[in-house]
Amino acid sequence: MSTKDDSTTQQENQTSNITVSSKPFISSTLASQRTQSWSTASSSGEEHQQYEELIPPDNFTMVSTWVYRSSFPKKKNYAFLKKLGLKSILTLILEEYPEQNMKFLEANDIKFFQFGIAGNKEPFVQIPEDKICAALAVILDQRNHPILIHCNKGKHRTGCLIGCLRKLQRWTHTSIFEEYRRFSHPKSRSMDQQFIELFDVSQVWKLVDKRHVPNWEVLGYPW
Repeated sequence: MSTKDDSTTQQENQTSNITVSSKPFISSTLASQRTQSWSTASSSGEEHQQYEELIPPDNFTMVSTWVYRSSFPKKKNYAFLKKLGLKSILTLILEEYPEQNMKFLEANDIKFFQFGIAGNKEPFVQIPEDKICAALAVILDQRNHPILIHCNKGKHRTGCLIGCLRKLQRWTHTSIFEEYRRFSHPKSRSMDQQFIELFDVSQVWKLVDKRHVPNWEVLGYPW
């Protein structure tokens, strides 16, 4: 099983001062968080403080070690995301990714994965299982960590994907659905929960490279 290397330790040090929570409504706490840097004024030669506001995307939280979830990142969130030291962003939106966001990814050497799926709005649309499996294979490859997962609001599509990840982590259905409803409130979708309940995790392991699976004790490895 893979263990943390020096680069992982360095990333932990970089993000040790960032507060995360298991609760979705973290942005109100972190919106006022600031990080300061020092510079020298060229005119007076006097040092002064410069503040950079760190604003997380809505519904931001840590899912597991080096795995985060949120709503769609906006320009005002870029400084916060840089502090995470992201290697990858995985989006579930169908639309073309905005040019502004692509430039941010390129400037910060962040890999981009897109598995566009429509919202599971009953009774006409169902989330394609093959895309969920492919997305989970990306998440279960620690070479892509730290990784941020998002859709538009970070509620239903992201919640469905995370619910399937929780099955791989051997959570009970009760705990999975409680987490899903906490993020999707006030509009939980019964079709999403049904999809999670019926999802066959064995299909995911067929796509996973076991040499690079995260060292999470909760994972129910098939080998």
